[in-house]
Amino acid sequence: MSWEQADARYLELLAKQYPTIQAASTEIINLNAILHLPKGTEHFLSDIHGEYEPFLHVLRNGSGSIRRRIDEIFGNALFEQERRDLAALIYYPEQQLTRVLSALPRADGDEWCRIMLSRLVRVCREVSSKYTRSKVRKALPPEFAYIIEELLHEQESVQNKQEYYQTIIATIIDIGRTRPFIVAMAELIHRLVIDHLHIIGDVYDRGPGAHIIMDALLAHHSVDFQWGNHDILWMGAATGSEACIANVIRICLRYANLETLEGGYGISLLPLATLAMQAYGDDPCSQFPVKAVAGQEYTANELRLMAQMHKAITVIQLKLEGQIIQRQPAYRMQDRLLMERIDWQRGVISLEGENGAVEYPLNDTRFPTVDPADPYALTAEERGVMQRLVFAFLDNERLQDHVRFLYAKGSMYLVYNGNLLYHGCIPMEQDGSFASVEIDGETLWGKALMDRLERLVRQAYFAADARQKQNGQDIMWYLWTGAESPLFGKQKMATFERYFIDDKATHEEKQNPYYKYRDGRDTADRILSEFGLDPERSHIINGHVPVKVRKGENPIKAGGRLLVIDGGFSRAYQSQTGIAGYTLIYNSYGLLLASHQPFGFLQEIIDGERDLASETRILETNTQRIRVRDTDLGRKIQQQIDDLRALLDAYRSGIIKER
Repeated sequence: MSWEQADARYLELLAKQYPTIQAASTEIINLNAILHLPKGTEHFLSDIHGEYEPFLHVLRNGSGSIRRRIDEIFGNALFEQERRDLAALIYYPEQQLTRVLSALPRADGDEWCRIMLSRLVRVCREVSSKYTRSKVRKALPPEFAYIIEELLHEQESVQNKQEYYQTIIATIIDIGRTRPFIVAMAELIHRLVIDHLHIIGDVYDRGPGAHIIMDALLAHHSVDFQWGNHDILWMGAATGSEACIANVIRICLRYANLETLEGGYGISLLPLATLAMQAYGDDPCSQFPVKAVAGQEYTANELRLMAQMHKAITVIQLKLEGQIIQRQPAYRMQDRLLMERIDWQRGVISLEGENGAVEYPLNDTRFPTVDPADPYALTAEERGVMQRLVFAFLDNERLQDHVRFLYAKGSMYLVYNGNLLYHGCIPMEQDGSFASVEIDGETLWGKALMDRLERLVRQAYFAADARQKQNGQDIMWYLWTGAESPLFGKQKMATFERYFIDDKATHEEKQNPYYKYRDGRDTADRILSEFGLDPERSHIINGHVPVKVRKGENPIKAGGRLLVIDGGFSRAYQSQTGIAGYTLIYNSYGLLLASHQPFGFLQEIIDGERDLASETRILETNTQRIRVRDTDLGRKIQQQIDDLRALLDAYRSGIIKER
């Protein structure tokens, strides 16, 4: 088929959607107008690690975007406390309404509602101004769509309409629909203030609410996701990877974080508890203490059982990982086959050092389930536990829904509106060149490596062939712990050493050279060019490694080309970072970096006493406001316009007739 024939067939198909000159012309006008609107605001978050309360709050306040809009609109008209109260009403309308209205007489409460409704309309009108009426209409809550649309397009200067708008608000209050209407308005503001959300990885582990965060992401109107190493571990577990499942459970037990596993997904650890009591009932498991966070209270018996379960799953994990390394020699991880380096009679292990082999005493020599002749073989009891756990993960509807979302919306990296987004690193050699990795007999690096790894990750979940599925599952485990993994970014994961060897020199996990070179502008330029981006106009947005602000580290690297937005959402990292995370805003005026202080008491925010303390830095300001035409969406729209113009020419030249 010639190009001319293909074009004619395409135009015939397009003509079914736009059957007349008038229809095609109208759509060209509409699309061309959209190109000249300001670009929507993008919101970037990374490394949330189960901390659902600050995450949900940052979503509600748009990393300070809503408060900035309130200050712009009412800065000279309202006192600070009034603006704070309005912000609290938008963030948490149900709670704020209950607090205020329960303390006021009916008449005063009605007057407060009238004032707040008027202010909400002004805020909503402002945040909707950059969108078409059609887009705003699609975002409106069905119950109040007509009323809100009327209020949003209020003509304050038209005297004949003033009474009409005032009557709408008065009637809402009079018939008792104030609460649902204010809630609907607040949720509409949440939706309109941020046009698109980017999650740069690591929703899972550490904090208690990864499942709550995932539910919120599923309900979000526009979101993408770049997989983090902790996400890939849970995704691997959901495919049935035994090694990934063992790692997930070990981490949950290590940090006494069973809420997501048991409470969120309903996965029972009873089979593991039974095995632990049988195999380690007389073992104090002193090397496997539970790192409970403040506020968690456990009895001595509970802590002892959790320590025994912790040891039981750790031993199972080490065995399963050894099996993967043995069947995947291309991973070049034979140096991590540590259990065969143990002298079981003497209780020592021989590790390779810079000057040859070094012996280290083991701090725990109780391995009742390990056969020294075949140390990576599971016992019948361990095999039974893993079979039941695999079934529990595969058969879990909520977890599978969340993982399917991660596959549908997620990727190893993303190029979006001139920015390159990825969680961990682009693996590098000691000299700063891209590291080469052999996969299926092919040597890959940079973008090609990321693309192949993503394909294998998808294969683990969707492949029908058992061998392909196994290879995909193994690569997901490798992405969690492998030396050349773009998601892990370290030479090794010293799990065995941390548990069984006291010498902390063996615990060191050296970072990939990427983290040494990423401060340099030339490195950022090479990475951006590798992914087809203009280094002079683009940025890398990175997470994974917390920015240690307390020690003076700067999240802005490579002369502003690389931005690291993991500043410590997780409470476990805040003692190192000194803050509670960075988030990034990219609006039509430029880039803004927000640093957040630790999330305090929610009630103080609801009461309007404080907000999540944030400091916003303007990173870049554009001399001209960015329009839709300057974005990826704009380029797609322009292509649609070009196609419609070709259809118009076909109509007018008689090649295609109107329907």
